[in-house]
Amino acid sequence: MEDNKPKYEVFVVNTAQYYTLLTKKYGMRKKWQPADLNEIRSFIPGTILEVYVKPGQDVHAGDKLLKYEAMKMQTILEMPFAGTVKEVLVTVGDKVRKDQLMIQLEELAE
Repeated sequence: MEDNKPKYEVFVVNTAQYYTLLTKKYGMRKKWQPADLNEIRSFIPGTILEVYVKPGQDVHAGDKLLKYEAMKMQTILEMPFAGTVKEVLVTVGDKVRKDQLMIQLEELAE
């Protein structure tokens, strides 16, 4: 005889534990991963207006990397740390999708 009892999963929120039934959709979701600080990715779909850097260029924290337009707002993305531009994957006029890799960075060795 087959056991048709629901299988409860432990779901932890902060320090509280809950027993719940999880859906298939929840089980198939994309798992969260921490952001890679060496990658500059688009946060929403948009268009590249200007690129201020080129591969191999050394940049300091706060230097401009590119200007990006999304939803009629222009945003200038800045260098988060001192390092080298490893690769520029976009050019002026490119349409980018959400979470598209635009620039790869390499942190300067101290």
